[in-house]
Amino acid sequence: MENNTLKRDFASKLLRIKAIKLQPNEPFTWASGWKSPFYCDNRKTLSYPDIRTFVKVGMVHAILKHFPEADVIAGVATAGIPQAALIADVLNMPLIYVRSKPKDHGLENLIEGEMKEGAKVVVIEDLISTGGSSLKAVEAIRKAGGDVVGMVASYTYGFPVAAQAFKDTNVKLVTLTDYDHVVAEALATGYIQESDIELLNEWRKDPSGWRK
Repeated sequence: MENNTLKRDFASKLLRIKAIKLQPNEPFTWASGWKSPFYCDNRKTLSYPDIRTFVKVGMVHAILKHFPEADVIAGVATAGIPQAALIADVLNMPLIYVRSKPKDHGLENLIEGEMKEGAKVVVIEDLISTGGSSLKAVEAIRKAGGDVVGMVASYTYGFPVAAQAFKDTNVKLVTLTDYDHVVAEALATGYIQESDIELLNEWRKDPSGWRK
């Protein structure tokens, strides 16, 4: 599923349903405070059965190819949970999910569901920006005795800081599409112009400092 044709196909689908928006001249403000010409909301794919299935099948294929030893599926709250549930159902595997913070009542769990010591876990994520929240989920699973064999995500911005973070924590990341394929498809379809590419690439090199 990760070959270039399919990555571009998924990029096209995301652009078509406006799950990805590129506004080089009218940047968005992310929750982190970063200014960005790029916004991605993969949750929209859940509302389109054909694209939802495309993502599900793509992630299943990625797991079978790259992480065949996996025996537990873990979703990262909140956006990774729906796809994780669909994938666990297809693969007939146990499902857990990781909260962004422990709940403030009851058992105060960070991980919901049952995971045996030494379970081989593949983590399902929506998108990767800096990788911070995704890798916190990995850390939680490892602390609970799980063996994280890798992560599958719908999309990555490909920031250098994220690539380094995944390398440092020894987590293999596989994505269905990425920044380069989205920009290529957006250019090919006239969504953006050639003159926008330089600005977009400048942003990706230093997203935290762009237009400060």
